[in-house]
Amino acid sequence: MLGEAWMMGVLAGIEDAAGVDLRDCDAMVGTSAGAIVAAHLVAGRSPRRPSAVGTDVEVGAASPARGLAVAAVTAARRAGQTALAASATFAPLALGVAAPGGALIRSLLLRGLPRPPDTLNALRDQVERSGARFDGRLRVTAVDRGSGRRVVFGSPGAPRASVAEAVEASCTVPWLFAPVRIGDREYVDGGVWSPTNLDAAPAGRDTHVLCLNPTASLATRHTMLTVMRNVARSAVSIEALAVRRRGARVRAIAPNAECAAAMGSNFMDQEPRTRVLSAAYRQGLLVVADNRSW
Repeated sequence: MLGEAWMMGVLAGIEDAAGVDLRDCDAMVGTSAGAIVAAHLVAGRSPRRPSAVGTDVEVGAASPARGLAVAAVTAARRAGQTALAASATFAPLALGVAAPGGALIRSLLLRGLPRPPDTLNALRDQVERSGARFDGRLRVTAVDRGSGRRVVFGSPGAPRASVAEAVEASCTVPWLFAPVRIGDREYVDGGVWSPTNLDAAPAGRDTHVLCLNPTASLATRHTMLTVMRNVARSAVSIEALAVRRRGARVRAIAPNAECAAAMGSNFMDQEPRTRVLSAAYRQGLLVVADNRSW
């Protein structure tokens, strides 16, 4: 919930400060909440802005994130707020810590988890109604529950899926929501593999890559969550190095202090979304002011 709001706000601020239209990007890779944002852009919609800016925002308007919100609230009632804060936000990264690079172990962990009754069908329906389609630019990451391996929907050779199915799969936190069946396989949150999957970007020489990593500045004093935050940072650093070796320029952005404070440690909490969007918009303006090349 809050990762999506932060990414939307940052992108809107960058657009307004730099005078660019990010819907024209050559490629977009989305993981979990980022998949919602990428699908939003591919559907031809501008990033959401704070209502005070007066552009492209209606408070309370329907959006794909609303579908996620409904399911998240239901899951919270079942799991309890403590489980939601600790598990919902960081379940994907926790699996990554337990099995770094081990697809087989990751698969065993995933298959050993209880199968939750809740689904993200509402989110899938919202994305479907948005008109988002795989147009050669969009890539959405998920993890095959059976093999423990990453799948990048929309990339050459990937299994056939609609954008709505892929986004639902990419957002499916494995112990809060039921796996998503596409064809004869089941899929879960792309964050089980990596918080950003930056290395899946089809970036080559002279490409400019902007990577948004909402979990890298998590505001928390909890030891385990601090570990998860550090894992997120490390994963992005390694993936950025791989992309830079292809000749691309990479700019990774994490929430600044204001945004981290607004987001807190429970990224599935709806209440701070307006504050997060506003703080993120201001951060986006600063990103451009600090580095005019972006």
